Amino acid sequence: MTPAATVAAGHGPDRPPGEGPNELLRRLRTGADADPVTHVERVPARAGEQVPWPRWAPEELRAAFARRGVVAPWRHQAEAADLAYAGTHVVVATGTASGKSLAYQLPALATLLADPRATVLYLAPTKALAADQLRAVAGLELDGVRPACYDGDTPRAERDWIRRHSRFVLTNPDMLHHGILPGHAHWSGFLRRLAYVIVDECHTYRGVFGSHVAHVLRRLRRQCARFGRTPIMVLASATSGDPATAAGRLTGLPVAAVTDDASPRGGVTFALWEPPLLPGADDPAVGAVDLAPVRRSALRETAGLLADAVAAGVRTLAFVRSRKGAEVVAATARRALDEAVPGLGGRVAAYRAGYLREERRELERALLHGDLLGLASTNALELGVDLVGLDAVLICGWPGTRASLWQQAGRAGRSGGEALAVLVARDDPLDTYLVHHPEALFGRPVEATVLDPANPYVLAPQLACAAAEAPLTPADLELFGEGAKEAVDSLVEAGALRQRPTGWYWRHRERPEVDLRGEGGAPVCVVEAATGRLLGTVDGGSAHFLVHPGAVHLHQGVSYVVDSLDLADGCALVHPEEPDWSTHARDVTSLTVASVRSYVDAGPVGLFLGEVDVTSQVVSYQRRRISSGEVIDTRPLDLPARELRTVAVWFTLSPESLASAGVEPADVPGALHAAEHAAIGLLPLMATCDRWDIGGLSTALHPDTEAPTVFVYDGHPGGAGFAERAYRTAAQWLRATRDAIAECGCEAGCPSCVQSPKCGNGNNPLSKPAAIRVLDVVLASLGASAGSAAPPPRQGGRAAEQTRRPRPGPAGGADGRG
Repeated sequence: MTPAATVAAGHGPDRPPGEGPNELLRRLRTGADADPVTHVERVPARAGEQVPWPRWAPEELRAAFARRGVVAPWRHQAEAADLAYAGTHVVVATGTASGKSLAYQLPALATLLADPRATVLYLAPTKALAADQLRAVAGLELDGVRPACYDGDTPRAERDWIRRHSRFVLTNPDMLHHGILPGHAHWSGFLRRLAYVIVDECHTYRGVFGSHVAHVLRRLRRQCARFGRTPIMVLASATSGDPATAAGRLTGLPVAAVTDDASPRGGVTFALWEPPLLPGADDPAVGAVDLAPVRRSALRETAGLLADAVAAGVRTLAFVRSRKGAEVVAATARRALDEAVPGLGGRVAAYRAGYLREERRELERALLHGDLLGLASTNALELGVDLVGLDAVLICGWPGTRASLWQQAGRAGRSGGEALAVLVARDDPLDTYLVHHPEALFGRPVEATVLDPANPYVLAPQLACAAAEAPLTPADLELFGEGAKEAVDSLVEAGALRQRPTGWYWRHRERPEVDLRGEGGAPVCVVEAATGRLLGTVDGGSAHFLVHPGAVHLHQGVSYVVDSLDLADGCALVHPEEPDWSTHARDVTSLTVASVRSYVDAGPVGLFLGEVDVTSQVVSYQRRRISSGEVIDTRPLDLPARELRTVAVWFTLSPESLASAGVEPADVPGALHAAEHAAIGLLPLMATCDRWDIGGLSTALHPDTEAPTVFVYDGHPGGAGFAERAYRTAAQWLRATRDAIAECGCEAGCPSCVQSPKCGNGNNPLSKPAAIRVLDVVLASLGASAGSAAPPPRQGGRAAEQTRRPRPGPAGGADGRG
């Protein structure tokens, strides 16, 4: 993020003179058979409000900022800096490119200049952001600060020097967890003088990852307290709902919020773009379902827009939701450009996690210097990196939250000029709903960040890590909050901790193995078999889906096919190949109810929240022709099953209510399955989750509920807070689900309403009309019993008596977390 607005605004070196966002949008729409733009929102420019430098800011620091073009701070920067310098924990939650970094750099650097022994620790969620902040701080050229990055890419020869000499260390939560806190004895000199902890882009710490980071920060506070230090927490966040509460849950401290954005902002033209329908045939993957024509894929549409923008000389960043998608968009755009102007495709590249450090740094440099005109990136570049001179942003698919949408859109126009942002809808229920309901995007507050530090599947492993660093005491349990005593007791019972009069001691020689990101284990290396060259990595939780034997893997536009996957050694061997098909893993899922936390008795409908056990297994993959999407074949896989204890929301219906609504018994499985798909697709509208963070299962008769049931569950051990949010907003969530299905123009169901890209049953059976009737029954019943949430039932209580057990019926479908 920029320290503040600079004096001069500029355009990319290749941009046609005088072409603004409206002209660019008209250029992109040219040639379409039907106008793909469903809505254009104009976000007006805004003037900034500057204030004098704080009196405590030293002249040396003011002069350094002035050399960078910052003549005075914006009002919100000075307000947050004043609070932090006075010793108040503070979060500054303002818009993209509002200069949040100055708000924490100012008090931190002023303290380092005033106290030659003080230190600062900066935490970023991505390496790209930390590298960008290192450039910004080092560029101020302040004597004695000695900023340095300390992360997994830091050569070991440099690490000792950083521990001894750097006073402004930039790192990430993973390195703090795996490196600094376990080695706190080596960091004692740094920690005993720690004045500030800066937590940048703190809104990204949500779900299981956010809950882990919350306890890593408590472990850091604990180690500092041993040296008598209480560092001030300064947090920076995108605009979010209730940032003070979210920051307080993250840090465990009272936090003041600064939210009134006083920075100037260039105007933004924001277009909602729905790819056109293609003349289609029945998709063999769906069996007997007669599909309406499908839409052109969002990946292909984004690639075409990126190529058009680059051909026009417009510096453009395309955000794509997956690593594979980013590679596909970049490769497709390069091919199109090279066909038009040989060599122009070289000015487009992909950027994603999993690249080697040298590749990432070179891509960042090329983009900043204008050598690249177009970049297709995952959200690795969403956060903070100061990309001066970009003119347009393409967002391929709903990014999951309004906060992320505005973060990504804000990458354009960061030098203060006019900008264009385009949201390209995927063939997906939520995307389709949003491009036709702009009121759900514009003029509404962004979501509150969801995290649950009391999650026992997070809290117990973090307490084990804390005990391995130093014995736990009763005072520590208060620091770690609700559920800490129960978690410690469980660790003692499991033999991980030993209780003594002075506290609880870690019993093992090796440290606990805890994955902050809940990604299912250590990364899997992708290695070229013939040469032994490391191409990159994929996270352990995704390896079953992305690098199973036979999978097509893309790296920097080059296609590879996986020969073997060794999960024990964490290695996938690949060979280069350019097949004319893509691969799509398929899994099967089963679910049992472990307990019920709460329920709503709505007559023929029951709404429940509770713990469930989910078993899933990737059992096969499809090969589909790239040109047509035709399914070539389905090949079996032999991969181990994975088990998950998590939190789910589910609703049940009595067979009588379905019959009264006109849902024939033969249509019940397809009706529930279609409702489940759409409900999963629309949940991100209510919670700060991604469709791939959650899973679902539907059945015409579940043995635990003894009724037709639809489950939606968190895809993380212990839950991530998403199911709880769905339970609390059930009427609103299911109303949007019903509307999305009913308003879709297809007859029998399509990817825009009830089909799922991750369906383990091949999107069969599905019944769109019956799904609407099912949701009508649920909504009418919930509306009639508003406010009737009940406590958890006793064994054999109302939950078990929802219906009497009828004879077994057909299953609906399962959609495991992808």
